[in-house]
Amino acid sequence: MDLKEKIKLALGNEPVDLLLKNGNLVNVFSGRIHNSSIAIHGDKIIGFGEYNAKRVIDLGGAFVAPGFIDGHIHLESSMLTIPEFARNVVPLGTTGVVTDPHEIANVHGLSGIKYILDSSERLPLRVSVMFPSCVPATPFETSGAILGPDDMASFRENPRILGLAEVMNFPGVIFMDADILGKIKIFEDKIIDGHAPGLSGKDLTAYKIAGIGSDHECCALKEAKEKLDIGMKIMIREGSAAKNLDSLFPLINSYNSRNIMLVADDLHPDDILEKGHLNYLLQKIRAKGIDPVTAIQMVTINPATYFRLKHVGAILPGYKADLVILEDLESFRAKAVYFDGQLVSEEGRFIHDYEGSTSSKLPQSFNVDWEQGPDLKVPVEGPNVNVIEVVPEQIVTKKTVEKTPSVNGMLNSDVERDLLKIAVIERHHGSGAHAVGIIKGFGLKTGAIASSVAHDSHNIIVVGANDSDMLVAAKTVSDMGGGLAVVVNGQTRAFLPLKIGGLMSELPIYEVKSRLTECEKATRNLGCALNRPFATLSFMALTPIPEIKITDQGLFDSVNFEFISLFERS
Repeated sequence: MDLKEKIKLALGNEPVDLLLKNGNLVNVFSGRIHNSSIAIHGDKIIGFGEYNAKRVIDLGGAFVAPGFIDGHIHLESSMLTIPEFARNVVPLGTTGVVTDPHEIANVHGLSGIKYILDSSERLPLRVSVMFPSCVPATPFETSGAILGPDDMASFRENPRILGLAEVMNFPGVIFMDADILGKIKIFEDKIIDGHAPGLSGKDLTAYKIAGIGSDHECCALKEAKEKLDIGMKIMIREGSAAKNLDSLFPLINSYNSRNIMLVADDLHPDDILEKGHLNYLLQKIRAKGIDPVTAIQMVTINPATYFRLKHVGAILPGYKADLVILEDLESFRAKAVYFDGQLVSEEGRFIHDYEGSTSSKLPQSFNVDWEQGPDLKVPVEGPNVNVIEVVPEQIVTKKTVEKTPSVNGMLNSDVERDLLKIAVIERHHGSGAHAVGIIKGFGLKTGAIASSVAHDSHNIIVVGANDSDMLVAAKTVSDMGGGLAVVVNGQTRAFLPLKIGGLMSELPIYEVKSRLTECEKATRNLGCALNRPFATLSFMALTPIPEIKITDQGLFDSVNFEFISLFERS
């Protein structure tokens, strides 16, 4: 539409395409809920009130809200293709996401980012992308790619690239590392997201003054208040792996709510099917007593304003007609969803018929010489061993010291003490690099589990009661082209293939969920008491998260940011 046509339509001089009558409009701009009709022409909202229309739909007093926007999510964490993800979250009211594709970028580099951009085109879901800042996340692991400032420059002007994704290397900012400052410089006039768990005081001030505008890693109320006080937007995360809504809820008040967003970060397929997406976060926060308009603002106009998303996030003349028709403001059940003025979901049924582009293909990403190794045997070099201790339902770990579990002078799992061997095997370049450690908290009595989802470099990670099952599980993952595997006595008991970068499945969501459930059930049958063993396993290589992790290069102290010996010799 040209300007004159829009004015004529707004004046009522020409009929609009669609009039939604008798709706209770949730106006996130003014903060009011008022009964109104909404005129739509093409993909635009034209105005409110009575208009001549080619088609009229009576909403019967249902609530009309802007389409929901998730301001921070890693789509790879859903294990689904983006079209399959859209098919399952759009009926829940989600019409936009801001994604950081650093998972697939750490495997495939620029090709991975292009894959995300390509496979999310022409869907009824606005997928905006933040360019990954940390590929690799740290220099202490082997990733599939390295992206520097020069790699970013060609993407800077892409209209779907909003800025620089979570700057995980906050020590690099504070100590003025040239590489990370060069990346920030490229995007200095755009949005720069943060990732700085526990950062405080002058270090936090230095991080903020570098241009970083948000943080989604707050776990404690005091931390969130300090970051909000210096002008950072706070993303309250409630996803599948990390849940911070309960602890951060007291942060929200009428003065600061416009600077707060609700995000998922990581969202697994079973949670999508059983709980939902942003609609579930709205349910939770509404049940705690938050005003419904305030709650909806945190998943609409707040992310749209922060990310400078034009003409979305509100129901206003000239804005995109991305709308959610809600049954009520308690359950937030979507009766219908409109995207660009078109009905794309009704009563939970996805009715958009296009599945997105498939022109961008990724090569296989596993290069391990299984005939030559790896060898998981480790000679004992000390009476005590540094141990990774799992903290249930958290991505942080504890560093503890235990008497070395051994047999005939070799490091060995001790299932009675819940001390299991864990290994990370480099899978991108065929280097043969691998490291072995000891982990406590998985509880396996026999067998092994392995995965190619190991944040952030996504090498093969495996934990088990014996070397032979560990190697079979790791090789099973490799032979599948990526995925999860559970092995007992050399036999695969359950598996989930993730052939897209070792991260995402080509299967529909119900089959992904079914196979994931089978893998988790099989792991529990081995003695594991963790609720989400594979999710927990995936974070055991994430070096920026304290206290102790393991990569293909060795055991890593995430507090002092240095490698440490597996054995304590004194």
